[in-house]
Amino acid sequence: MHGTFTVFGMDFPAYFTLLMAGYTMVILLGHRDWVAHGRRNNLILDLGIILILSGILGARVLHVVADGQFQDYVNLCVDPMKVEGELLPRDRKCFTDEQCVQAKRGETCDTSTGLCHQGRDCLRALKFWYGGLTFYGGLGLAALVGIIYIRRRRQPLWEVGDLAGYAIPLGLVFGRIGCFLAGCCFGTTCAAPPGVSFPRGSPAWKFHVDEGLIARAAGTSLPVHATQLYEAAACMLIFLWLYFWVRPKKRFSGQLFFLFCMSYAAARFAVEFLRADQRGEILGLSTSQTLGIPLFVFGLVMYVLYRRRGIDRTGLEPADAGATADDAAPVQEDDGDR
Repeated sequence: MHGTFTVFGMDFPAYFTLLMAGYTMVILLGHRDWVAHGRRNNLILDLGIILILSGILGARVLHVVADGQFQDYVNLCVDPMKVEGELLPRDRKCFTDEQCVQAKRGETCDTSTGLCHQGRDCLRALKFWYGGLTFYGGLGLAALVGIIYIRRRRQPLWEVGDLAGYAIPLGLVFGRIGCFLAGCCFGTTCAAPPGVSFPRGSPAWKFHVDEGLIARAAGTSLPVHATQLYEAAACMLIFLWLYFWVRPKKRFSGQLFFLFCMSYAAARFAVEFLRADQRGEILGLSTSQTLGIPLFVFGLVMYVLYRRRGIDRTGLEPADAGATADDAAPVQEDDGDR
């Protein structure tokens, strides 16, 4: 586990740093392919700025509402002492507030328990840099905002969607590796290998201590499934399949995006069974599993609909049809972006 990168004396969260690195890479890749198809504007670069803002907002909102930590955010504003505290390094109890501050474990020491607690912070729910982003929340809001923006620019919606179809899983590879380094999104216990143990103080270690599975003096957690790396591997396979196999033989606009929706929803649904971290529950399924079902159905229905539309409108087989209604209309370029 390596939760932060230190560069020139400054700490950068591993998860957010890798997420931004991956996002930058996929935006540049999408822009390159957009230009290679004869588009003369900077739509993808402009869209990248809009989507990162809306994506973070949506991901944060869903985390706060559905990941089971809503009451903690309320208590941080109303009564921070009700939020679970932490011991000082090496399991030492605190006696003064200064000890907590110096150890970066909080701002207030509860001398009756020896635990450090965070100070009052009514804006913590908005501070995504402390961690807590749910992918499906970001995908949902970013998709809505993106559709509105693309339509206003009068650009082909599903042609842009196909860029996202292979860009999103590539970006998720970086994000999930960041999760692994931060120790979040850990899995259920299992024998090693393939299980990996996280060090003292990690989310997995704290969970196992709270569950009574290990003593507080233990130096590492029990071996757990590296669900972060499982999902990273699945997303890499999805990217390679879509980019190098499906894209060169694309039959209709939207094909890559709809296939992404189905394949990612299925992969995430499966990986969720092996996760053990706190992530909310709806009808016996995790929040991500519940949201993955409509995402898969959407991808399947749209794939069948647009594939059939490609045949009906052209009278050709999908392999020769080339375009749907999104591509049939002439594209008006924005003069300001030429």
